[in-house]
Amino acid sequence: MSAQSTHAFSEVPGKYKVRDLSLAESGRHQIRLAEHEMPGLMALRAEYGESQPLAGARIAGSLHMTVQTAVLIETLTALGAEVRWASCNIFSTQDEAAAAIVVGPDGTPDDPRGVPVFAWKGETLEEYWECAEQILVWPAGDDDDAEYRGPNLILDDGGDATLLVHQGVAYERVGSVPADTRPGEPDHSDENNVVRGLLRRVLQEDPLRWSVVAENILGVTEETTTGVHRLYQLADAGHLLFPAINVNDSVTKSKFDNKYGIRHSLPDGINRATDVLMGGKIAFVAGYGDVGKGAAEAFRGQGARVIVSEIDPICALQAAMDGYQVARIEDVLGEADFFITTTGNRDVVTAEHLVGMKNKAIVGNIGHFDNEIDMAGLAAVPGITRTEIKPQVHEWTFESGTSIIVLSEGRLLNLGNATGHPSFVMSNSFSNQVIGQIELFTKDGTDEEYPTAVHRLPKILDEKVARLHLDALGVRLTDLSKDQAEYLGIDAAGPYKAEHYRY
Repeated sequence: MSAQSTHAFSEVPGKYKVRDLSLAESGRHQIRLAEHEMPGLMALRAEYGESQPLAGARIAGSLHMTVQTAVLIETLTALGAEVRWASCNIFSTQDEAAAAIVVGPDGTPDDPRGVPVFAWKGETLEEYWECAEQILVWPAGDDDDAEYRGPNLILDDGGDATLLVHQGVAYERVGSVPADTRPGEPDHSDENNVVRGLLRRVLQEDPLRWSVVAENILGVTEETTTGVHRLYQLADAGHLLFPAINVNDSVTKSKFDNKYGIRHSLPDGINRATDVLMGGKIAFVAGYGDVGKGAAEAFRGQGARVIVSEIDPICALQAAMDGYQVARIEDVLGEADFFITTTGNRDVVTAEHLVGMKNKAIVGNIGHFDNEIDMAGLAAVPGITRTEIKPQVHEWTFESGTSIIVLSEGRLLNLGNATGHPSFVMSNSFSNQVIGQIELFTKDGTDEEYPTAVHRLPKILDEKVARLHLDALGVRLTDLSKDQAEYLGIDAAGPYKAEHYRY
């Protein structure tokens, strides 16, 4: 179930579609403040602005259209790239940021001169995938009727743009798209049917569109755990069509964005949504990976008693040694006040779980997709009613009279109910994205070319991203002497750790 878009838009077909270009001034002010908090991206502009390493790059970006992402987009264009952008979540767009990027720093709402963006807060599933299609359609020059050409790079978050290309190519090869599924059939989802409908239409319009797109793509950089999982599945099956860089597993992404970012944005989302006190309450966190660790720390910092669930004995032991109770969700349904999923898996919270929760329990997800909480199963509970408290906050009332509060319809609550991670943390992640795009674009056709597989950035580049952020925090590194470096068997300039080192 997704929000319904009922408002008018600022739109020029094929060039942009956002909520309201009059919001651009507000967005520009916020972008200016974010730039101050994103030293990594600003340093990359200074380092590479003159050499323009991305000149000729055409980047299809599918990533939350926030103020921080706006700084990323304008960094890519400052390095020479052409960009088209869509959000990777129906609720995560900050409309003022989208407007500011379309207008650009030198344009006006009446004369926009920025980057094509197709994103607004509260998209339907159909609109979401139409926007995803738009970033993969590149008209030649300014003529909207010109022959189609595709992007040559993808910058992805969650893998939806990559998925669209791969599924499109697969269906072109067999000449048909599978029939839609119905409720109750295996693996049914409304979203899968929407994607199939889009691909069915495109197959009729242009039977080779996705094959042409895939041939143009030099590679993809992927932001998040879920999208990386998809890439490895494609690679293991021999279906990956182009090289991929796993940005998520850069240390300066996963150990900072996934943990410290969540530690900031989870309580922000809960507070904006509910204004409910966390101190003294019981919070249940499903999963104790990097995201789960950040979520548990956030609740503990607010004074809540935290209970964690885990499938992995190592992570479970970590949670226990960190002082958290480790239990199954079934053991705490009647006592927890908050239920937060962080796993990236499906059906973590089932309809049966939701029915059994205590009255007014708050339920939310901070994993990438919306299938961790069984929203379809909840909607099918006999006699249930749904009341919108405010946008992205819904009370579901059972026949018994008890109710639960679900945030952002089971999608990312930190972006649906708030504005996501702080700028400084995202500067780490997005610096990796920019470096990854440069790597794929500049090393194509060279001896250092990335073959069609899933890669991680070299550790020396990971360390570079960290270095770019130290001055802003007043950090002074200790220098190794020549003798010390020789004793450790490393270069005094890095890298300092072996590839297998766990931070």
